[in-house]
Amino acid sequence: MSADIPQNFEDRLRQRASATRNANTLETIPMNHQPHENIPNTPLAASTISFVLGCIFSLGLALFLTGGISDRWWATYQLGFFLAAWSGFHWGEFAVTAGWNRDKCSVDSFLLDNGAMYHVANGTAVVEYLITLYLKPSLKAHSYISTIGIIMAVVGQTLRAAAMIQASTNFSHIVAFRKLPSHQLVTHGVYSVSRHPSYAGFFYWALGTQLALQNPVSSIAFVLVLWRFFSRRIKAEEKALVNFFGEEYENYRRRVSTNIPFIR
Repeated sequence: MSADIPQNFEDRLRQRASATRNANTLETIPMNHQPHENIPNTPLAASTISFVLGCIFSLGLALFLTGGISDRWWATYQLGFFLAAWSGFHWGEFAVTAGWNRDKCSVDSFLLDNGAMYHVANGTAVVEYLITLYLKPSLKAHSYISTIGIIMAVVGQTLRAAAMIQASTNFSHIVAFRKLPSHQLVTHGVYSVSRHPSYAGFFYWALGTQLALQNPVSSIAFVLVLWRFFSRRIKAEEKALVNFFGEEYENYRRRVSTNIPFIR
């Protein structure tokens, strides 16, 4: 009997795994980093998260498009937009990574494992909104502020997604401190307007969600925390980029701003 013919069930499984390992199969195993594994890094986990985010997005979008539910004080278009924006952002992070940066795609690409403080911040924003809405609903009645926030969030989301798509395999959710042979300096498209369009996009998206909710406390807190975070991250990342690309990056940095306030 040929040695290539599987002898038992285990052999058949091993042969199948070997045959499909290099095929275009559904997998969430990144090539260049180890996932956090706080969330199981499996296609089942990815599909479950996508389903849950899709449900939240659908609920939020329905509330937003219908203007809320009149006999439910908390079911407003503002909260609906926030839910749709939040869930859409996290699903979009995974979808864009899977579509244009497959080798770095894992369940971490949803960015749901961003640390406890990220979820505390968003949870606090919802609590601020609901408490204020219940105690003094007139403070949430300035529709023009919500409109500005909605536009800002949509523009920020679009800018971030465009940056990730345009950078493709040069983009990473994790700052790279070692240059790979495939690394290229992207300076065209949205990168000709902002040196770090994905960071600028997230900054304005996050602020936009708080303006949409008309949350004064969370708006200020988000700006301060995100500015501090991106200021430090950009400084560290640009040291690596100067090491990678030398004078080419120095010239690019002098020519193009970050478009995040007070971060040149």
